[in-house]
Order: sequence, then C-alpha cells, then structure tokens
Amino acid sequence: MDEAAATRRAALDAVEDVKPDRLRDRIAEHVRAGSMVPGVVTILSVRAATDGTASGATTADDTLLDAVERRAAGVQLIYDGLRLTRQLSHDEPWRTGGKETGDLDVLVADVLVARGFYLLSRTKAAETAVETVRAFGHDQTLRETDEDPALDRNLEADVVRLAIVAGAGLRETALSPGVTELATTLAGEFETQPTAGFLDVENLALETLVDRLAAVTPDSGVGEGLTTSVDD
Repeated sequence: MDEAAATRRAALDAVEDVKPDRLRDRIAEHVRAGSMVPGVVTILSVRAATDGTASGATTADDTLLDAVERRAAGVQLIYDGLRLTRQLSHDEPWRTGGKETGDLDVLVADVLVARGFYLLSRTKAAETAVETVRAFGHDQTLRETDEDPALDRNLEADVVRLAIVAGAGLRETALSPGVTELATTLAGEFETQPTAGFLDVENLALETLVDRLAAVTPDSGVGEGLTTSVDD
C-alpha cells in the first residue's frame, strides 16, 4: 500500500537527525517493525477532506505533500512511542536482566512521542494529541491494578481519532461535528491483535474510511480553509 510506504518514509525522515547513531538506529528499528495504520488513516482522512486530491503518496503540490506527510508522521510517531511504552510496562525488561536495553527503549519512546508532538504542534490536532497521551497515561495507571486488556486497547481507539482529526483538520478551518463524531465511531471499529496492537494495514478495509469521512465533510473547494505552511 502506497500510503503505508509514505508513512514509514516520512516517520523515518522525521527522526533522521537524532543522535547518537545507536539511538537513531533503535528508533528506526522500532518504527519499521510497527503497523502503519495510524499514518495511513491520517493520509486517507486528508484524501477524504480534499476530494481525493491529496493522498500523501501522489501529489504535484510539494507544500501540500509536506503538510500531509508531516501529519501522518506525527500521528505515527506518537503511536509508536506510546506502543513501546505500553510494551515496556508489561515486559519490564529490568526484571529479566535487560536493564540496558530497557533504558534505551525508554529513551526511544520519549523521543518518538516528543518528535510526534513537534510535528503536530501547530496543527488543529495538537490538543487531541495531548488528550491522547493523557488518556494513555491514565489507562496505564489503572492497568497496574486492573487486568482488563480493554484498557490497553484504548490506545488504538484514541489514535484512530487523533489520525482522523489530524487528517481532516488539514482542510477544515474548524472540524465539523460530523467529522469528530465519525472519528469516535470508527475508533471503536478497528480490529486489533490480541496483544492490543493494530492488525497489519493490508488486513484492514481502510478505503471505506474515505467515503464515510467524505460524507460528513462540508462540500467546498480544496483551497477553502486549507492551510499548509501556516499551521505546519
């Protein structure tokens, strides 16, 4: 899927300047190993909101392309960082002799989330990104004494909402109630693996998202309400 490749490329480009090399390589390894669903949903949300003129994978407008890919990478990196944090909280490598690796992965997770925040900081999705991280922290605190796996899966639901807000927000000056309501609905529909991770992007019927989101997006030209360099 072109959108998955575009997401992976944008996410890796966003952390290319991280030093030292060992940290950057570990970050890249974690990104490559994960599902690209968050970034793909972001790109498809942009496509729906712009009448299919921007996919993040193919467009002649470099400014728009950059804005799309920054949003996709931002959502993807936040998810990857929180996913790793969740994994560390369950595996606790410090208890099994993996202190050095565990310490490095904590730093990896911090860098991923911080870089994702940076990419979304001047977009309409910034507040939703903060809400996503806060909700994750709350759920993981509860998870310490509650064995309900649904608390883990809340992350995927919240990230779907973040992706749709980030994507649709590229075009809409203010997100319509229909878009935010659909985001909440879709968030509960995505299937996840038993370990509370997204299924491979190829196994999800993501293309239906475009039609569903387009149906609740106000009908106006792409240029109306669309900002790129200003809010990115």
